[in-house]
Amino acid sequence: MEFQVESKDVLGRIGRLKTKSGVVETPHLFPVVNPLTQPIPPKEIYEKIGCKALMTNAYLVKKNFEEEAIRRGIHRFLDFEGVVATDSGAYQILTYGDVEVEASEIAIFQERINSDIAVILDIPTGLEATREYARWTVQETIRRADETLKLIKKRDVLWVGPVQGGIHLDLLAESAREMSERPFAVYALGSPTQIMEQYMFERLVDMILTAKMNLPLSKPLHLFGAGHPSMFALAVALGCDLFDSAAYALYARAGRYLTESGTLRLDELEHLPCTCPICARVSPSQLRETGRKLREKLLAEHNLYVCMEEMKRVRQAIFEGRLWELVELRAHCHPSLLQALKRVGSYSGFLEKHSPSTKRKGLFYFGYEGLARPEITRYKKRLFERYKPPTKANVLVLVPYQNDKPYHKSRPIRRILQEVSENRGVHVGVCAPPFGIVPIEIDDMFPVSQTEMPFPPDEKTFERTFESIVAYIAKSSYKSVTIHGRFEPHFEKLRDLCEKACKDGRKKFEVSYSGTEFWTDQALERLRRSLRSDEVSR
Repeated sequence: MEFQVESKDVLGRIGRLKTKSGVVETPHLFPVVNPLTQPIPPKEIYEKIGCKALMTNAYLVKKNFEEEAIRRGIHRFLDFEGVVATDSGAYQILTYGDVEVEASEIAIFQERINSDIAVILDIPTGLEATREYARWTVQETIRRADETLKLIKKRDVLWVGPVQGGIHLDLLAESAREMSERPFAVYALGSPTQIMEQYMFERLVDMILTAKMNLPLSKPLHLFGAGHPSMFALAVALGCDLFDSAAYALYARAGRYLTESGTLRLDELEHLPCTCPICARVSPSQLRETGRKLREKLLAEHNLYVCMEEMKRVRQAIFEGRLWELVELRAHCHPSLLQALKRVGSYSGFLEKHSPSTKRKGLFYFGYEGLARPEITRYKKRLFERYKPPTKANVLVLVPYQNDKPYHKSRPIRRILQEVSENRGVHVGVCAPPFGIVPIEIDDMFPVSQTEMPFPPDEKTFERTFESIVAYIAKSSYKSVTIHGRFEPHFEKLRDLCEKACKDGRKKFEVSYSGTEFWTDQALERLRRSLRSDEVSR
């Protein structure tokens, strides 16, 4: 059994998780099948909806159908040809406080029913847990993990090691490190359900990335209970590979209609904003007039189609290198998701370190939330760590951003370069949001010339751009800095910041031209006078 990654973007991965019953393509949502009340037969989930891997609750199966499940095996019991993952009953512990089974019993049972993927019986931390209780759940889950690993005999079952600790991030990190020392095929983040139910997605970002930073990156990460399509892109971008949820069925029971951007109520729908096989043949009024059981089944099918479609959309975004753009789009579905995306900025260094350095396509930069994306973080990092200005460059001339890229091919900047071409002491840099400063000799490198953005950008983008420029000036060996051209709409702020940085670094500073048409003969003459008056440039 192995996990092979075929494509990556941000921390999202298209991968192939091999099991004895087939391959699970990640990212993947396991629809949770309730053996007691299931609106869509598992066979239809496989043949009609096209989902080749699902999850069921081994505890409920054992409690209600133990002998039959052992005799027939879980695949025949469910009448499902694909991959079957089984949960252990931990959700029932979270909901009801306890289950009538020992960790050893449920582990042996999952082997006997021939599960493809099995979860140990962990102790969920939950949202309201005190620190003392959270620590106990971590320790008890580790104890149960060791107990289970000693008991298991079959080598063809992929065992899942849950990480506990909840919102107590230091305990969660400790749990992840301990679990990573155990030979699990898959790791899982436990206890997120209540957090997602209360739209605490900012906390979820902390939990996922804390776990991710302390687990082996070579193994898949499962996010328990995540079933709403609006948050798939964010969770995948943070490194989650597997999901499970019964939301498609639970929402259908409550008359709720899933979309990739939110949840609607059937009794309030005039039109069905979907073209899945269900929505293509019925109207909202027809659905409302249908008998309860059939209506629940049809809604559940629609909800599952939407979830599967969104997961495909996420995979395609990874393949194209457009996952971040999809995350931004979905983040605007709900304020809590947008707040969570802003929180991702706190982990920009980790995202940059483990995301691909090449892409199939360029970037779309929409606003300051995109400042955390790995490509922008990486450009700034490498500029400071690896780039050195030309050896004889004593004077930095800052010129404004141009829409034509690469910048050195735009007519205005070509004129500037012609003007200073004979003066080897002069170095030209472009003030380019969101990257900061772009030395002209590397302006065609990725992602500078491959980024599209609205102009002018937002206030925070300007702010971070200026911070980067000032930091570059502070660490540089230039003896003089000249701004040539008006960098709208915050020219005065840039001028003041650069002047202060030069003063602190004992560098000469001046503005040779403060208009917008910095390539005109008049403007170029001012630049010539400025450079002639600068002794260090001779």
